[in-house]
Amino acid sequence: MIDWPLETFQAMRKAKVGVVGYVPDAGHQRLIELCHSERNLRAVVLSTEEEGIGLAAGAWLGGVRSALLMQSSGVGNCVNALGMVRECRFPLLMIVTMRGEEGEFNPWQVPMGLGTPAVLAALAVIVHRADAAAEVGPAVAKAAQLAYRGPAAVAVLVSQPVIGIKSFQEQASQ
Repeated sequence: MIDWPLETFQAMRKAKVGVVGYVPDAGHQRLIELCHSERNLRAVVLSTEEEGIGLAAGAWLGGVRSALLMQSSGVGNCVNALGMVRECRFPLLMIVTMRGEEGEFNPWQVPMGLGTPAVLAALAVIVHRADAAAEVGPAVAKAAQLAYRGPAAVAVLVSQPVIGIKSFQEQASQ
């Protein structure tokens, strides 16, 4: 079995990411733990995903590369802030765990899950999709190169089957 969080973490380290912003998320849990374990990486818990845009801007102004981890529902929280990325032309690497896809247990996740690729594209974010665990690490590596060499805003969408699909019963027992 492919350890996509580890491969993603290694791709971020190779890209010299120094700051990672995130809102706690079960889909990113292992990746977040890996980020916290790295002495040369600052993992910053956010109250809302849009704070991550400001974190990325400040990091870039300070000469540090950053990445933002979020669920597809968090993309909706970033719409206005993503305009700043486009106008200020700083790099943004986002790793987005998708919700609202086939098998989703929470109907509230479906609208933003369906809309995430189009919303990002409308805001000039380059979108890559990983539909298998083996695709995530390489997609993040390519997205990081594109983001930091551009600079550009690039998102890697990690499909719901990669992160796992839960049911209401599983969620209620946790």
